[in-house]
Amino acid sequence: MVHRTKKEGALRTGAASILESISDGVFTVDADWRITSFNRAAETITGIRRRDAIGKTCSDVFRASMCEADCALRHTVKTGKPIVNKSGYIVNAEGRRIPISLSTAILHNERGRIIGGAETFRDLSLVEELRKELEGRCQIGDLISRSAALRRICELLPQIAPSEATVLIHGETGTGKELLARAIHTLSPRKNKPFVPVNCGALPDTLLESELFGYVKGAFTGAAADKPGRFALAEGGTVFLDEIGDISPAMQVRLLRVLQERTYEPLGGTQTRHADVRIIAATHRDLAALIRKGAFREDLFYRLNVVKLDLPPLRKRKEDVPLLVEHFVARFNRRQGKLVAGVAPDVMALLMAHDYPGNVRELENIIERAFVLCGAGRIERVHLPPELTGQPAVTPAPAGDTIAAQTRVAEAQAIRTALEQHGFNRLAAASALGLHKSTLFRKINALRIELPEKDGRSRGQKRVIGDKPR
Repeated sequence: MVHRTKKEGALRTGAASILESISDGVFTVDADWRITSFNRAAETITGIRRRDAIGKTCSDVFRASMCEADCALRHTVKTGKPIVNKSGYIVNAEGRRIPISLSTAILHNERGRIIGGAETFRDLSLVEELRKELEGRCQIGDLISRSAALRRICELLPQIAPSEATVLIHGETGTGKELLARAIHTLSPRKNKPFVPVNCGALPDTLLESELFGYVKGAFTGAAADKPGRFALAEGGTVFLDEIGDISPAMQVRLLRVLQERTYEPLGGTQTRHADVRIIAATHRDLAALIRKGAFREDLFYRLNVVKLDLPPLRKRKEDVPLLVEHFVARFNRRQGKLVAGVAPDVMALLMAHDYPGNVRELENIIERAFVLCGAGRIERVHLPPELTGQPAVTPAPAGDTIAAQTRVAEAQAIRTALEQHGFNRLAAASALGLHKSTLFRKINALRIELPEKDGRSRGQKRVIGDKPR
């Protein structure tokens, strides 16, 4: 008997050693779905330490796409059928979605009784990256695209970034000009020095001059001490001059000197300073047309226009909308700790049909708004703004109202729309909104939303705003 116990102990030790040596993540659960073992590869893939995983339920540890509604291990335990290489994803300790393939099996004791389950999972991140490459996807910082225009920019960046040439980025508002400028800086030899952006269109001449070049003590009333400008702060790095087409002719002259001689003088100063910076400029305006009108200096334009990059508007690269939606959903999931699975097909159709006058920034705002209204599951039509769905616009809150009041108005509108679309069946509406039915009922009462005398769940029950059933 003692010999048998030693043999079993040796077998267990050998099995544990094998599990520790393989590259796939492996974990086991007991009958209460609490993790009983967690190998080294599982720690590496998830970023979760073994001691933090053991004893917890697997859904709390993995936060996977299938944990709530489509748990593979639960299906195996229920049916007795193993699952092999099912695709899904988990959310690691840093909040990043990791694509995986998983397989499941049942664990029995010596009497054949089910005592739990085992699951193995493989990190498919590298495979996913290769798939993206095959699809022709390129990424420049947060700029993600498969359009031919942006692919050409991607191909040029390795040549543009290491040079000292001035770059002019042209594109409509919201296309990502600053993101592209940051990407150039990050790929350049100056990447370890500051990247300093300046919105030239937001400041009048007097303020812009002091912002760019700084000032010396006594230069004007209130100048109690020397203040370095953006060129001094960006020493060795990059200055990004956004909306360069909005500066006055006088400021154009001063900038021309910086570009030609790489020198400047602080406001009120007499000592010339050297500007060891690379300049990247951007504008949404047609500088050639401004030159013809005499509103922009031709010599400054040619100094800026050494390398020109044109960022196309989103309406001209609609094939990027699904990529950007996926990117923004992943980002807001990380930031807000949510598990929104994506967007419904009819939502994607609406997003693809929109013209986006605000470009990528507008799409990002649409997804962020949807996250406010979507608790879990997928983003549905009811979570989109009225201008996309054709629904009546939300009545704005009175001027001066708090953000909380504005949110209540938007939330009430989303609930009303969901109720109307589902015949006032609260269970169906709650499912569409990603809410529990009791949570929806509390919100209906709190927001004092009117319900009809008959709804999609019962007959003849009258409802009064904020009252209980009669």
